[in-house]
Amino acid sequence: MLDALKQREAEGRPIRVGLIGAGAMGTGIAWQVSRTPGMELVFIGDIDLAAAVDAAEQSGHTVRHIEDPNAIPPPRALREVFVTGEPLALLEGAGSWEVEVLVEASNTVGAAARYCLAAIGRGLDVVLMNAEVDLALGPLLHAAARKKGVVLTSDAGDQHGVLRTMIDEIQLWGFEIVQAGNIKGFLDRDATPESIAGEAAKRRLSAIQCCAYTDGTKLSIEMACLANSVGLLPTRPGMTGPRADRVEEAFDLFDFESYGGQGRIDYLLGAEPGGGVYVVGASDAPFQQAYMAYYKMGDGPYYLFYRPYHLCHVETPRAIAEAAIGRRAVMAPAAGRVTDVFAYAKRDLRAGEPVEHAIGGAEFYGLVDDCAVADAAGHVPLALLEAEGGRLPVMRADLARGEPLTADQIDVPASFLVERYREQCALLGTPCPF
Repeated sequence: MLDALKQREAEGRPIRVGLIGAGAMGTGIAWQVSRTPGMELVFIGDIDLAAAVDAAEQSGHTVRHIEDPNAIPPPRALREVFVTGEPLALLEGAGSWEVEVLVEASNTVGAAARYCLAAIGRGLDVVLMNAEVDLALGPLLHAAARKKGVVLTSDAGDQHGVLRTMIDEIQLWGFEIVQAGNIKGFLDRDATPESIAGEAAKRRLSAIQCCAYTDGTKLSIEMACLANSVGLLPTRPGMTGPRADRVEEAFDLFDFESYGGQGRIDYLLGAEPGGGVYVVGASDAPFQQAYMAYYKMGDGPYYLFYRPYHLCHVETPRAIAEAAIGRRAVMAPAAGRVTDVFAYAKRDLRAGEPVEHAIGGAEFYGLVDDCAVADAAGHVPLALLEAEGGRLPVMRADLARGEPLTADQIDVPASFLVERYREQCALLGTPCPF
């Protein structure tokens, strides 16, 4: 792929990239794309215009404001980047500009879906550095992309994208996938934006985003995306997540024999290498086992493959190139909606209470679960509680701490997100809670 990018650079036709979302990841992506051979950053959009300007400046660009989305300025000088505080207006406008790939890096669901659908409508490939919309509306967005003849893909650098690439290779080698695992450093289900504000500030993250990392919701979302790509399942809601010192302890901490041939998702808590991911594969062939023992991989039948890092924004250009040049997705929900992330109460909730923030809020955390089980019980996907237009979901009944939310316990206002989710349910033939 690098050779192809260098060729496009030499020919003066780099992949032109647009970016929505100028938070921590978006800013990193802007910087990285600007330093990748054969790529050019064209615009950064964020409803916080100052954040878009800051991301452009940090990546070494001169800022050029878009005043009218229907009248894009003339061709830019080298190292100029357009910025806008109205990314949807830019995507839906009649202005003429050359962009091949949109990277969606906001932390929204409903708004991100609007951006993605508008980009697809313009014939752009889309890379999702946004696991929330990837999980909630992935099948719908992929169907729209296929119809338009463009590529929509998960990002290459987040844990689920890295794991999907590893699984591709391990399956190519002829191993059965037994477990795909994440390595999480710290977990506090009770975390709130208020309790985590200090740590968030140290990491230049929003308190809500940091809370979603800390309470395990983001972990569940990423692993659910992977599960829906490969057809894996958790052994229980939220996975098991035993504490470990080293990734190699997976052999002792999980009972792979009990999986019954069903590949699983799970994680290790506190293990080294921090920031890594792993896959357990299996081979019952004595011929292969002898070679694996020679390679110092153990006696089998289970083998541990791990990568001691994932580099998020650093690896995003690979997903961009795979889409624009390779015409393939790094990861897509090929197995369908086999898992989702469902809402569980962080504290005792009372009838009449509003839900301020769905993902990363003070009311709920999310646990990945088998949709066949959770849907039958009427559990509510956490992403559907995202507020839109200032209209907040409101509890209809009391809910005890640690209990799953069911559809009859909450009033969820009509929204673009809920409407698109209903469309997706009709597309998949699955039940819709609202």
